Amino acid sequence: MSKPQPPHLDGVEALAERYEVFLLDQFGVLHDGQRPYPGAVEALSALRHAGKTVVLVSNSGKRAEPNEQRLLKLGFQPGSWDHFVSSGEVAWRDFDRLVVNGKFRLGTRCLLISRDDDRSAIEGLAFRLAKDGNDAELVLISASEGDRYDLDHYRALFAPATARRVPCFCTNPDRIMLTAVGPRFGAGALADLYESLGGSVVRIGKPYPEIYHAALALAGNPEPGSVVCVGDSVEHDIAGGAGVGVATALVRSGILADAGDLTGLFDEHGAYPDFMLDAFRWR
Repeated sequence: MSKPQPPHLDGVEALAERYEVFLLDQFGVLHDGQRPYPGAVEALSALRHAGKTVVLVSNSGKRAEPNEQRLLKLGFQPGSWDHFVSSGEVAWRDFDRLVVNGKFRLGTRCLLISRDDDRSAIEGLAFRLAKDGNDAELVLISASEGDRYDLDHYRALFAPATARRVPCFCTNPDRIMLTAVGPRFGAGALADLYESLGGSVVRIGKPYPEIYHAALALAGNPEPGSVVCVGDSVEHDIAGGAGVGVATALVRSGILADAGDLTGLFDEHGAYPDFMLDAFRWR
């Protein structure tokens, strides 16, 4: 049985009256990858001016620093967030520990799936880039180029690795990504493809708890009742926030900008936001 529709709020100011710690998604909430959404720059700054703790939590396969630099280039104000936690950052630190602990040997050959030949996901790690799926000892899916290639391209890339049972890690579980030419399949969809070919995948990021625990630790491990998670994905942001016991607010932008009634989506994922907003704006 479906739950009642969550209350609709005009803006983030209404959330600021209720909560002290904000875990905010970036893509689909603050910006579309090309430009900020109207009012988002001002709303983010207003949260900090109101004394709130702001932690940006993103399913980006890149580490935190390049994500923060992108926000600044898009026009977001320095100091308008306290911390940035990306799935890529969490994964990088996990991999570093695994090398130190001997779980991965020095020089492990990694097939890196990224955008624009970006290698930041493994820079500083004791990995070497694999030439292809035949050469790989590890597959790392940090991003998708679904706006440039079809799934058959990735199927051919993955098949030799899955045939040899090469382990795969996905540091961006989002199945849909926003691009300049519209929504396309994301890294999460590539992880699904890898599994469909017989491979095994470890997913790092929202909605899995590890990234939220990292974010909450940076915020000083606040009382759950003082925290709200804001995002545009029911599957990732709403389910993930609810999974760690904090309030959630769904922004009807990003991947849900043209969606109609969301009751079926809530029921599908068993995730129901506490609040709804049309956009991430102050009021």
